[in-house]
Amino acid sequence: MVSKDISFVIPVFNRPNEIDELLRSFASLNGEKDFEIVIVEDGSTNKCDQIIKNYNNLNISYYFKKNSGPGDSRNFGMKKAKGSYYIILDSDCILRDDYFENVMINLNNNYADCFGGIDDAHISFSNFQKAISFSMTSFITTGHLRGGKWSKDFQPRSFNMGISKIAFEDSRGFINIHPGEDPDLSLRLYKKGYLIKNYDDVVVFHKRRISLKSFFTQVYKFGVARSILNSMHKDSKKIIYWFPFFFSLLLILSIFSIFLFPNKLVFLFFIYFSLILISCTIKNNLIVAILAIVTTATQFFAYALGFLKGNTKIFLRKDDDLESLFPKMFFKVN
Repeated sequence: MVSKDISFVIPVFNRPNEIDELLRSFASLNGEKDFEIVIVEDGSTNKCDQIIKNYNNLNISYYFKKNSGPGDSRNFGMKKAKGSYYIILDSDCILRDDYFENVMINLNNNYADCFGGIDDAHISFSNFQKAISFSMTSFITTGHLRGGKWSKDFQPRSFNMGISKIAFEDSRGFINIHPGEDPDLSLRLYKKGYLIKNYDDVVVFHKRRISLKSFFTQVYKFGVARSILNSMHKDSKKIIYWFPFFFSLLLILSIFSIFLFPNKLVFLFFIYFSLILISCTIKNNLIVAILAIVTTATQFFAYALGFLKGNTKIFLRKDDDLESLFPKMFFKVN
């Protein structure tokens, strides 16, 4: 496989500044740059077409379409793309300078029909964004629920994901749920027998939410999405998806009981959050580490609430279809 076989597909909605940063990182990549970049403007009112004109050295195809959500926009972009292998990115990503080199090495020596890379925090990100990044990527805060390169059921995420044209056309790409469209695609690809791998040296710097409220809302939706996915793919259910709920419940009980009687549970939580403090301080700094304790607790509570509410709704209204149960989780696609 050569670089000309690759088409990057990037949906964007009202984020021209992010596209500017992303394209700047494309221009700074090591090695050849004769790949295609397909940018799909998903009904934006604040377009990025003028930004794109500043990057004549890159092979960019730009399309504007009616708003229908990121999943449908990615499908649209892949249908327009000229390559035989697609790499999907979110507009709020920045590529590490060895990104494309590592993609090509992996595809030629360790081929996968679908792959997922990893995300990290850029040095320029705010302390709060770095704290969220730690909470969402560290093993001690997530247990690598998506799986790692050792996992048999790794589920790539669409902010940094590759898929062959054959696998895309066979699976018909993303459905209209959001969030949750990327693990759904992974689960369907597994059922069809496609090979999915984690390329842990294919790194993007992924911007995170800038407020605790927006982060809570995002992770809450992740919890709801997982309950929907468990209903759609019943063989994908895992007891570990309930862990944030039990963690949150036990944390609340331990806080209320601390004034009544001493217990080992409080001590265990103290040890756990101390590990976060130490680990994140080593990786970042003490300020980020303190914020990471807050963002990790928020992550557990938000996910637990969304997952519990989603499962309760599905259990009580078994006869209703999922789109009518969760209208805010599905985009209308014409």
